[in-house]
Amino acid sequence: MGDYFQTIVDLDAGEAEAEELAERAVAWLVSEGIVLAGREVCVLGQPLGHPPGPHWSRAVADDDPDGEPFDGLAVHTGPTVFYSGQDEPEAVTCPRCRTTTDLSDEGEEEDEGEGAWPRFSEAITDWQDTGHADVTCPACARDVPLSEWLWTDDRLAVGRLGLEFWNWPELGDDFRARLTAVLGGHRTAYLWGKL
Repeated sequence: MGDYFQTIVDLDAGEAEAEELAERAVAWLVSEGIVLAGREVCVLGQPLGHPPGPHWSRAVADDDPDGEPFDGLAVHTGPTVFYSGQDEPEAVTCPRCRTTTDLSDEGEEEDEGEGAWPRFSEAITDWQDTGHADVTCPACARDVPLSEWLWTDDRLAVGRLGLEFWNWPELGDDFRARLTAVLGGHRTAYLWGKL
């Protein structure tokens, strides 16, 4: 069976604004009745989360047949690598030169430990530990902050703010667009995963 989660990650939230944006997002979700203001044990991996509110259906797709949510919202702030739990990311695109790099590391490079994925893996560890990490683009040779790379699938996102909905029906596109507006129009990523 397993537990499902959907995460909306603010890709642009800076270190100084992540907490403020998290408070703004939760206040909006509470005012819409999507979640409750009080926190309780209702999410995995966190001591407390916000349980679904009386108008939780405002957040979900109209045609989702999965019924009511039975867990809550976890809010993550601070340098985090959000992972869907479904395989490794396949590719990443440099925001400077727009070259896409394959992360599969198949062939001889993998055997020699010189493929692209080890560099990104090391940067992910640094990001989680320090909140800062750069990866040199193999195409243009520029150092690019890990948080600026563009992941080509929905398996991984890097940011300082994530809103993680546990065991909810599918979040609707309209809801995600409204939440993005609450976050000041920042770029967001949407990840879906299962444990």
